[in-house]
Amino acid sequence: MSKDGPQVRSGCLYLYSFNEDSSGTPLVEVQRRDTSAILDMKWCHIPVGGHALLGVANASGSIELLRLVGSEKSSYTLQPISSLTVEEQGLSLSLDWSTGKSGRVSDQPLNIISSDSKGQLHLLTVNEAGSGLQCVASWQAHHFEAWVAAFNYWQTDIVYSGGDDGLLRVWDTRTSGTSLFISKRHSMGVCSIQSNPHKEHILATGSYDEHILLWDTRNMTQPLADRPVQGGVWRLKWHPVHHYLLLAACMHGGFKILNCQRAMEEKQEVTVLVSHTLPNSLVYGADWSSLLQPMQPRPCTFPPCDTGARVADQVCSRKVASGLLASSFEQRVDTVDSSSSWCQHHTTAKICDSDLQSEGEDFDIHFLATCSFYDHVLHLWKWEAS
Repeated sequence: MSKDGPQVRSGCLYLYSFNEDSSGTPLVEVQRRDTSAILDMKWCHIPVGGHALLGVANASGSIELLRLVGSEKSSYTLQPISSLTVEEQGLSLSLDWSTGKSGRVSDQPLNIISSDSKGQLHLLTVNEAGSGLQCVASWQAHHFEAWVAAFNYWQTDIVYSGGDDGLLRVWDTRTSGTSLFISKRHSMGVCSIQSNPHKEHILATGSYDEHILLWDTRNMTQPLADRPVQGGVWRLKWHPVHHYLLLAACMHGGFKILNCQRAMEEKQEVTVLVSHTLPNSLVYGADWSSLLQPMQPRPCTFPPCDTGARVADQVCSRKVASGLLASSFEQRVDTVDSSSSWCQHHTTAKICDSDLQSEGEDFDIHFLATCSFYDHVLHLWKWEAS
């Protein structure tokens, strides 16, 4: 960056292979790609053109698509296939795929909704080969940064947005520019939204006000539940199988695993199953792995009261808090983005396809990853639910 030139935000995209059975480190870097700073990235929930597809929102104001190519024998790489600049004078802040719902209809359009630092939303369509992006519509959604945009996975014409103006807004993309509903329930910027992919009408939102709200989208005058979490809620991720488990990245409040079942069914409180803070860091990214390990079938129950998790040492597979949580691996990187996933596995773990999910199978071992600011660390966690 020159003294009088524009600010350049640089970043890096890391691809890891994951092998829990490895006697060494379970995560091995297989690719590193220099890029503009990454504000958000998400895998498409289904294969496109026979490949896994990654969408990236970057500081150049672009949405980029990358295809996962290779095999377990030859290793994997991410290959860029398409890029579209949606805002030349700002940053792309978030994206979401329209494919989140289990049992997606095959002829459903493949779309992306994105948001930017100018407060705009952009609806993009992806051709079925996954090789092209086209902007279908753009509109002004917020007065300040539009931190997040997300689809209603059950009715993908409907999208949600959250902005630094503290508003949660609902839009019908068939009439872009017209808001169906505006909520001022959050007292600060709304920065995380996700539709529940397993249970219709359920929406989770998070804010700098340090609250997670659970909504019934049929009546959004009041939330189903309001859970304080002692940290700004930068990311929310529903579990890939269990409809009631919600993972939250809560900045200085660390990360939390929430049980939302009673809130959904009885309008009771959301309970915290796991709460863990990382010293001298802000947890900005968190995601579940879709590599699920089935155990012997047995009822999967959780305590009704809040429980915490405390890590004594960051040691591979070290058990903590009566076996609830172990820090399986810690990886320091040069820069950290706001999302993590891992896509190569050499054990008998089952890859969780969104079209093949079943609550009938009991998955008691869960892998998740978190990314933290300041210390630039990617943590891989193993959680054994009991």
